Amino acid sequence: MQFRLFSFALIILNCMDYGHCQASRWRRSKRASYGPNPICKGCLSCSKDNGCIRCQHKLFFFLRREGMRQYGECLHSCPSGYYGLRTPDMNRCSRCRIENCDSCFSRDFCTKCKTGFYSHRGRCFRGCPPGFAALEELMECVEGCEVGQWSEWGTCSRNNKTCGFKWGLETRTRQIVKKPAKDTIPCPTIAESRRCKMAMRHCPGGRRPTKTKDKKKKKKNLMERAQKQHSIFLATDKTSQ
Repeated sequence: MQFRLFSFALIILNCMDYGHCQASRWRRSKRASYGPNPICKGCLSCSKDNGCIRCQHKLFFFLRREGMRQYGECLHSCPSGYYGLRTPDMNRCSRCRIENCDSCFSRDFCTKCKTGFYSHRGRCFRGCPPGFAALEELMECVEGCEVGQWSEWGTCSRNNKTCGFKWGLETRTRQIVKKPAKDTIPCPTIAESRRCKMAMRHCPGGRRPTKTKDKKKKKKNLMERAQKQHSIFLATDKTSQ
């Protein structure tokens, strides 16, 4: 009877040792399988199929999707398009809800936009809103140069004269109301001119412009030259007869 009890005890002990060895072997094989793949790095608890389930206190839980598969990761900082949300339960990476945002401070405030977009008050735009100018080096919209209303068109003049010519120029201007936030931001044009027809072509009591006299003189010279050539032609014709 004692021999049987002793044999039974040995069998139980062997089974316990075997089970412990098997469990230890399974745990070692599990750790070895995660060795080359850092899927469980920083995890408090980890699943073979789903990756991290809980992260260490300072890390952020991120649910990565690859095709039909998804698994958890524990990261020091969230990837592009996500922001870190700290909660008493567990820190998580939440997706930015702002269109064309690359990284954000919170769900509704973008800190960096995607390439080709300008950041303005937590949003992303293709072009800056009215009253704001694009700062290309930072891809941000800053307060631009503000100008007032156009003045009325000035008097039509040319060479500081309001008569004596058929055509002249008239000008209008506007003032800078607010300077831009950066000196590199240009202001819109504050003066523009256009062609106009003078009200008085000839100045009263004045002489005609020199240009008109030159034209008449040139015309007179041409007439005299033509008459002279005609006289020479007639003289030559009489001599030949």
